[in-house]
Amino acid sequence: MSPSRQAPSADASHWDQRYQEGADGWELGQPAPPLAQFLRCHPLAPQAPCRVLVPGCGRGHEVALLEDLGFLAIGLEFSGQALYEARKLHGEDRETLQWLQADLFDRQALEAAGLTPGSLSGIVEHTCFCAIDPDLREDYIATACRLLTPGGWLLGLFWCHRQPGGPPWGSDPELVEAQLRQAGLVPEIWEPGTGSVDKRNDEWLGLWRQPGPPHSPNEIESC
Repeated sequence: MSPSRQAPSADASHWDQRYQEGADGWELGQPAPPLAQFLRCHPLAPQAPCRVLVPGCGRGHEVALLEDLGFLAIGLEFSGQALYEARKLHGEDRETLQWLQADLFDRQALEAAGLTPGSLSGIVEHTCFCAIDPDLREDYIATACRLLTPGGWLLGLFWCHRQPGGPPWGSDPELVEAQLRQAGLVPEIWEPGTGSVDKRNDEWLGLWRQPGPPHSPNEIESC
């Protein structure tokens, strides 16, 4: 889960403390079931190998799933404690797995880590969008669009609950759809999630494409 840049969640130590104290109610101990089911079974699921980022990866369950499916998986986190625990659970950096500690909104830090414009084939969203301040959501989407190659994809499980306050901040499915469309992303799927855990029965699953033909460099890219 990534932080907002506004207090108190602007401070990485705030999130470190929540992980240390076990005050991370978003933690499922596994990849989100709707995402796992989609990636493993759905005919429209992107296919490996290609380079995929999970922003706000937390303990890295979705990152490990992507690697298991053959993707080159990158977990991005603001919290050093979260990445420490992700490494304990899923292993250190290797050819098919990379952990990065940086602020998603710090373009200079992202580019220093190799996340340059058009450098990704895919992005998997889970509990990052609902963790950042809602005023930053358009920045989140703009960052995703900048990092994705033409034809690249955003696969997201969006928690569209109606509870006041946050994080996790609620959202409206129609507004999220409008924001993604306004950024130029094209929907392939936008529907209520299936198989969600009981406490998250307001999830929406979306697969969105960056316009343009898929980029096909000589490296491992097939998405």
